[in-house]
Parts: sequence; C-alpha cells; structure tokens
Amino acid sequence: MPISERVAVVGVGHAGFAPITAGVSYKELTFEAAQRAYADAGVDPRTDVDNFVTVAEDFLEGTSIFDEYTPDQVGAALRPMHTISGDGLHGLAASVMLILSGVADVVALEGHSKVSDVLTLDRIVDFAQDPVINRPLGLHPSYVAGLEMRRFLEETGTTEEQVARVSVKNRRNALANPAAAYPGATSVEQVLASAPVSTPLRAAEVAGRADGALVLVLASERTARRLSSKPVWVTGVGWSQDAPSLESRDWSDARYLRLAAERAYAMAGIRAPRRAVSLAEVNDVYAYKELQHLEALGLARPGEAGMLTEEGATERRGDLPVNVSGGALGRGNLFEAGGLAQAMECVMQLRDEAGERQVAGASTAIAASWRGVPSSTGAVAIFAA
Repeated sequence: MPISERVAVVGVGHAGFAPITAGVSYKELTFEAAQRAYADAGVDPRTDVDNFVTVAEDFLEGTSIFDEYTPDQVGAALRPMHTISGDGLHGLAASVMLILSGVADVVALEGHSKVSDVLTLDRIVDFAQDPVINRPLGLHPSYVAGLEMRRFLEETGTTEEQVARVSVKNRRNALANPAAAYPGATSVEQVLASAPVSTPLRAAEVAGRADGALVLVLASERTARRLSSKPVWVTGVGWSQDAPSLESRDWSDARYLRLAAERAYAMAGIRAPRRAVSLAEVNDVYAYKELQHLEALGLARPGEAGMLTEEGATERRGDLPVNVSGGALGRGNLFEAGGLAQAMECVMQLRDEAGERQVAGASTAIAASWRGVPSSTGAVAIFAA
C-alpha cells in the first residue's frame, strides 16, 4: 500500500449526547454512530476499511482488553483493530500514523462514553493517583482541580468573574448545538452563586457527565479525494505528558498541552497560531481549563485568555471563536470520547455544516484535549479545509 502524503477525515457520525441513556447500551450507541459515519463517508466497513481504532479506558469500561468488545458494532469482526488507552485525539494520531506509514488506506476511529453506568466514578479516577503518596489521602478529583485553579488565578491574574464567563459562554453556545446535553442561558452572577465544589471552583464551572458515541473515518489523500467532495485535512497532530505526580508538576501552566501543540504546529507548518487558527475546540471540563489551555496553545499570551473572554473575543463572532459547540460544559463530559467530539465539531465547521453555530469563513481549526484530573496528558490536532 503506498505511503500517503496527507490524511483527511471523510466521514463523521455520532449518537447522543445525554446525561443518561438508560434504554440503550454502549454497543447500540456505537453502532448508531458507526452507521452514520460510514454513510457520510460512503464506505462499507467490511470491504473498504483497512484498520479500526478504538479509544477506551478499561477502568471506566469495567472490562480489560477492551478492543475485544467493539468489533461487532463497527463492522470490524476478524479485522485489524486495537485500543488506544487514551483520549480520542490520541486515537486520531494513531489513525493518521497508520495511513501516513502506508499500513492502511482507510481507518475507522471509534470512541464512546457510557458513564451513566459507572456507579463509583470518583473511586475509579482515584486509581490514577500515586498509590503510596496521594491515594491514601482520598482526594476528590475536584479538590485537585480547585487547587490548580487557585494557582492559575494567582499566577496569571485571571479573575473568578472571567472564569465564570467561560461557563456562561459555552452553555449559551450549546443552545445552537442539537447534540448538546447541557445547554442553557445563565449569567456570571448565577455561576458565581452556584455551590462551591473546591474553592474557588464552583458547581456551574464543572462539566456534567454525558453518554454518547462517535466514529470518524479517515483516508489517504488519494482515497479521500475519491470519497469526498469536502475532505477535511489533518495537517498536524501532537501529544505529550507532564510529570504524573502531583508533587512534581507545574500547577499554573498546562505544559503537556504546550508541548503537544508545538509538535502539531511544526507538523502543520504553523508559526503564528493566533493568526492561522479560525476556531478552537479545547478541553473545558473545568471552566478555568479553557483559559489555561488557550494560553498553552499560544492562542493567548500568559494571563491574556481571561481578558479575551471578557472582551468577547472568544465568542462565535469574535476574533478567536472558542468552543462554539458548547464545549464539555455545554455538550457534556464524554471522557475518552471528548477529543472526538472536538474533532467532529472542527470537521463540521470546516465543511460549513455547523448550522446556527457556523463560524463564517473557517479555514483552519484546532482541537485540544486533556485526559482530566489527575492526569497531565494532552493531545492536539489541527484541521484544514
């Protein structure tokens, strides 16, 4: 199989998103998403797809070697398939490498969340803590986020009101997203009056959990041009990790995302991201993370992201639209599938298919993911029309 010079997304499909999907299993959600993606791409998984990738965390799924549980619903029975124990953008990077290396011509990438079935989520997340030093303390994930938010505010001069505006913006953006689980009209005052979670973090600044599934179909340049009249090119990918322990990381700077972005920009040939990027979909599981991640991506200078939000620059009609999909705060926290939701939004925007939330003239989009507390792992993908 010839080595491809470029890779494109040629099909996307999703099912959900909702706080609870009591009537269906994750397999049914995944099947629905896969059918939509294959129809969008115009491919038959049994004959046209060379390789399949799924992203999942075995602890959240409740089963080990999870790729054994997804082939049937994506049409991958007896076909090459593997699991990435990471976020959706890590799976996207793996899919890109399969194609660029010539191993595959067409790859189907799947991710899902059925977090409503998880009864002890905080206890499961606790397994990510250091087993000797941190885990015995019984730290709630949001407690760690509150500590990091406090440090970020003090280091950058960002205000609590500016963080609250992120939640207001993203939940309002979600009103234009039919797939969003938590759309709503709220105010800065209401956000600041919501219940404290871990000072200064408040309940309205934490994304609610959501079920859902997504499938993306990627193809080599030659095949992409044959399959799609509007292929969206993946021009850069990067991923990185900071220190795993709470004691040895930089609490004010999302260094993991800064390093991932540097690699993605280098691959895409981007030297000035603020001028090159039309819109950004960044992880905002906690509202302050949107601001921290914008600065790590080089889309805002240190300490500037809060002011840009306050001035309206990150609104859909602003100079730098951010999370016009509603982000995790409006769409819902899809855990490992969250990066694929970001990627899907970028693809829809660049295909001019985002409906009411369409960003006019979008030509380049960036998706940036984070695996959540207490990790320091992130990934970045850059898309171009």
